[in-house]
Amino acid sequence: MTVITILRTALSSLGANKLRAGLTLLGIVIGVAAVISLMAIGRGVQQTITERIQSLGTNLLFVRPGESSNRGFGGGQGSAATLTIDDAYALKDSPFAPSVSAVAPEMSTSAQLVVGRKNTSSTVIGVTPEYEYVRNFPVELGQFIDAGHVESNAMVAVLGSSVAQDLYGFRSPIGQNVRINGRRFEVIGVLEEKGGSSFFSFDDRVMIPITTAYYRLSSQRTTQGSISVQTINVQMEDVNQIDAALGEVATLLRLRHRLTGDDDFTVTNQQETIEALQEATNAFVFFLGAIAGISLLVGGIGIMNIMLVSVTERTREIGIRKAMGAKRRDIMLQFVSEATLLSIGGGAAGVFLGWVLIVSINGKAVIGDSPSQTSFSLDIALLALAVSAGIGLFFGIY
Repeated sequence: MTVITILRTALSSLGANKLRAGLTLLGIVIGVAAVISLMAIGRGVQQTITERIQSLGTNLLFVRPGESSNRGFGGGQGSAATLTIDDAYALKDSPFAPSVSAVAPEMSTSAQLVVGRKNTSSTVIGVTPEYEYVRNFPVELGQFIDAGHVESNAMVAVLGSSVAQDLYGFRSPIGQNVRINGRRFEVIGVLEEKGGSSFFSFDDRVMIPITTAYYRLSSQRTTQGSISVQTINVQMEDVNQIDAALGEVATLLRLRHRLTGDDDFTVTNQQETIEALQEATNAFVFFLGAIAGISLLVGGIGIMNIMLVSVTERTREIGIRKAMGAKRRDIMLQFVSEATLLSIGGGAAGVFLGWVLIVSINGKAVIGDSPSQTSFSLDIALLALAVSAGIGLFFGIY
């Protein structure tokens, strides 16, 4: 039998049972579409997280108290208040750290914000003027915190866009008052919208002078009595100087803290943070793909089931074909071609359906109010199509 004859016979046999073939086809379509769409959603989440971390600033090192560092610069225990604002100033002005271009210490706490009858909970971050460009938080309205505000412990605040929207609606908040944990602050600026997810948003935050955050909202001191900070953001002159900057920062802080053993701080870089999150999201993407793969397997079992029924129903036809000289190989090729047509046809339809779902979901608010991002991958589509064809061959032969 020629290939054309085999295909023509297979199509004729499938056409004789259109409803049964269509239902079998549907299992593969749903399985392939589920694999493609869920993997696209997972990769979209991964891409969104990476882009948002990168949007917070470039060429960054993060110095935090306590935990040990992956680079060998840490080793201290716990999360004690070991970093101070003086450490940040020393890193900025020290000749021993020429790779450092800017430093922005920060300390944060949760607070209740009240304007009239409206209130909301948000994260309040004490910052210095350098924080605006080191962490890439430009102002859309008004101004950012300046050196005078830090020196005078000014009661001023810069609101994130979602906080401003929640408290003031479409009114301009500039010059208005807001109560933060019962204390009155003047709003001097609103940050540009940066986006986020339904679980976390960069726009749901309020920035105040770091000295005001310490003296008005918190009083956490180090054992030496200095103002403690939770993170020191260090911007490097060049991303290629990352190893040099890591060594300079660690050496200077060890000298300042008079350490002879393990460090009481940890130094990490932005790329390490991205890689750690990518490892976590890779597990999430794999989990989604495994769930979708189960539906594809179920579709393959449906093909096997329909082939077994088909063989049972067509025993007389098989006997007649053998009596007319058909070989065992020819009969097997006929049934395998039917299974392959079902799987490849269902796979192609599933790829198309998955692409339609991805396009329709992209940019829409599926969970919460934040728009979702999807990432269609040709390699995943081809892999799903190949797997569906393989499933058809395997179960068809079986």
